[in-house]
Amino acid sequence: MKELIASLSNQIREAIQIGESTNFNATNKTITSILVCGLGGSGIGGKIVSLLLKKELKVPFLCINDYEVPAWVNENTLVIASSYSGNTEETLTAVEVCKNRGAEIAVITSGGTILDLAKLNNWNHFVVPGGEQPRAMLAYSIVQQLYILERYKLIGEEHTKDLNSIPDFIDAHEGAIREEAMRIAISFNQKQPIIYAGNDFEGVAVRWRQQINENAKELCWHHVFPEMTHNELVGWAGGSNNQVPLFLSSSLNHPRINRRWEISKEVIAKYTNTILESEAVGENKLEQNFYLIHLGDWVSYLMSEIKQIDPIEVDVIIHLKSEMSKMK
Repeated sequence: MKELIASLSNQIREAIQIGESTNFNATNKTITSILVCGLGGSGIGGKIVSLLLKKELKVPFLCINDYEVPAWVNENTLVIASSYSGNTEETLTAVEVCKNRGAEIAVITSGGTILDLAKLNNWNHFVVPGGEQPRAMLAYSIVQQLYILERYKLIGEEHTKDLNSIPDFIDAHEGAIREEAMRIAISFNQKQPIIYAGNDFEGVAVRWRQQINENAKELCWHHVFPEMTHNELVGWAGGSNNQVPLFLSSSLNHPRINRRWEISKEVIAKYTNTILESEAVGENKLEQNFYLIHLGDWVSYLMSEIKQIDPIEVDVIIHLKSEMSKMK
């Protein structure tokens, strides 16, 4: 896992090459909605991309992590099926429903049943390197989704062009990111992490939670501002020193979100003696997203090192899938 996290910049470079070189079949359909179907490490890319583009996209963009799809999905919906293994049962079930409704389907995968379906039905498909844990291959999902949206002319070319600077940006900040990650990982040790972010960075906060769950084998929760200040802030009356909140701050947040965090810190400080904050580095939202994603990946890995556990092991998920396969 350490090597995979360290290779993020090279993964992005390879993902760009895949996006540029993949053959694409244009459609005559007018796309009026976007649906991303994906679970876990394969699904979170959709959440991140939807928030990255929310001020630009002119059509609704929804991500689902489920077997069922919304009633509005039809022949004018672009469905992006993101399944790293290609065999995720929830995604396969949802895609079958979308196919029956005549949706425009594009696939991101390393192989499996979903790739077979894509070839059989002549769906656009972007094939990424296989054989790794899905959560370690997030860069491919994000990059390919941006290329898909550009190819369908739902976004401009500037987003995929902006990707070209991200690998060097990550490399330039690698040392600082690892140093910051160690500080956070030590603070989280034997504590319960709580991840907060502004609403536009909720996808990143979810990613942090997922990585801490799987790599560090720890429970974690997340919430977003301003919603958190309308409910969870009251719940801090039951907080304790065992809980460590971390706010992923950004210069791109609405200024009133950052002010809400400052006020919330004063409340939270009554119940825990450790409050953390990490500010996103970058001149635009794309850079800041990748900065915080990379920081969170390193935090989760370093937590596993401190605990001396295997970050790759996910036996309980393998067991669950085995048991589910017995259900008719």
